[in-house]
Amino acid sequence: MRPASVGFQCPDCVAAGRASIRQPRRTTSARLAVARLGPITTGLIAANVLAFVITVATAGGQIMANYLSPIFADFSTAPILVADGQWWRMLTGAFLHYGLTHLAVNMFSLYVLGRDLEQYLGSVRYAAVYFLSAIGGSVAVLFFAFPLSSVAGASGAIFGLLGATGVALYQRKANLRSLFAILAINVFISFLPGISLAAHAGGFLFGAVAGAIVIYGRRRSQAIVAGLIGLGVVLVALTLLGAALLIG
Repeated sequence: MRPASVGFQCPDCVAAGRASIRQPRRTTSARLAVARLGPITTGLIAANVLAFVITVATAGGQIMANYLSPIFADFSTAPILVADGQWWRMLTGAFLHYGLTHLAVNMFSLYVLGRDLEQYLGSVRYAAVYFLSAIGGSVAVLFFAFPLSSVAGASGAIFGLLGATGVALYQRKANLRSLFAILAINVFISFLPGISLAAHAGGFLFGAVAGAIVIYGRRRSQAIVAGLIGLGVVLVALTLLGAALLIG
């Protein structure tokens, strides 16, 4: 077991694709590190860290109280403000974190899951799964969270990667017992105060669906593109519906 932002993860659950991946050629240590991690995962971690640094700077240098930054007021996922037309919040909230610990554990989880899943799916398809999961988590927040709440963090997207990893393990006929155990622990932790169960559940659901589209359509690129676009359309429709319900 490995500690993670959403509970615990096991090494077996995040290594589904390693057996089928060719080893990288010899290169410099810096390039090798990025190659093993993957450009999308590297970029996502860098973007989250950069966003955190900016929020700290705009909060008067308060690392553990960076939520005082006006950036949270403008970019966190707030259901009532999304319904008011601030649609960007459906994605931007996934790049904001409440304090250093929140950032650190989420980025560690992204590192553990992302380094193998990106290689297994391919960078472009992996990116699609990640962002659809992030928006899926926000859709669930829109429907099930308190309308005046403000949600931030990458854990919805990370739960989506966990869902996609489960699909990959199932497709490869791997042992799913470890995955179910990890999922059960993560679900339990999702009920703790201050944790968004809705974001976790929505991210996991849409991540699993996006992962299934990519994994089972691996040799049919057009089918994958059509499936992912269709899932995106569903997310847009659900966002509009959720906003309408909040306003009406």
